[in-house]
Amino acid sequence: MTTPVEVFRALHHGRAPQDPLVLPGPWDAASARVFEEAGFPALATPSAGVAASLGYEDGSTPADEMFAAVTRIVRSVSVPVSADVESGYGLPPKELVARVLDAGAVGVNLEDSEAGALKDAEAHAAWLAEVRAEAGDRLFVNARVDTYVRGVRDAEETIRRARLYVAAGADGVYPILAPPDHLPRLRASIEAPLNAVFHPDGPSLTELGRLGATRITFGPGLLHRTMGALRGVAAEL
Repeated sequence: MTTPVEVFRALHHGRAPQDPLVLPGPWDAASARVFEEAGFPALATPSAGVAASLGYEDGSTPADEMFAAVTRIVRSVSVPVSADVESGYGLPPKELVARVLDAGAVGVNLEDSEAGALKDAEAHAAWLAEVRAEAGDRLFVNARVDTYVRGVRDAEETIRRARLYVAAGADGVYPILAPPDHLPRLRASIEAPLNAVFHPDGPSLTELGRLGATRITFGPGLLHRTMGALRGVAAEL
């Protein structure tokens, strides 16, 4: 019998360039059900979206509340769910993996910056290797590369970090906010599924796939669009 993590991992491979894996980001159980009902094969929680739904600023959600939110989302749907757990909340790899698995998630986003600064890439790769060793094949590890977020717009540094993380056992890499024109170079230089973030004023989902994105996520963007619609309803009332 195929397990949920095997289903999730398989979704990242063998895709045509014009058919990237599109993973909406639910912030609670209700939004997760809407995305599942729309036919998406898997979901990926955004930490910023979950934080906003719980009344926190991005990056300040207590670990217990984040894991509880992920657990509720996973319980509410039958499709695989990957969880953004930021930089791991300072948990040792064994505890981090155990908590992600207890929440029912099949994957994680783990970022390489903390407190507004990039981590040492080699040290982060060593930490990812420990996470991989603890998780075995039970989690899809998506290594977020924060170079562009932190103002380092050097594709070569992004590639260097991504390669270190793939060598450490990451299943995929996520150079968040990479400019679309950098995607072909990143795709050609990194031997792992490449995650890109969608922006309404940027390339379409199909075009992002053609540029090199294997997987497309939205950060808190879908929550922001929903809140915009809700403000319209509130104003009408």
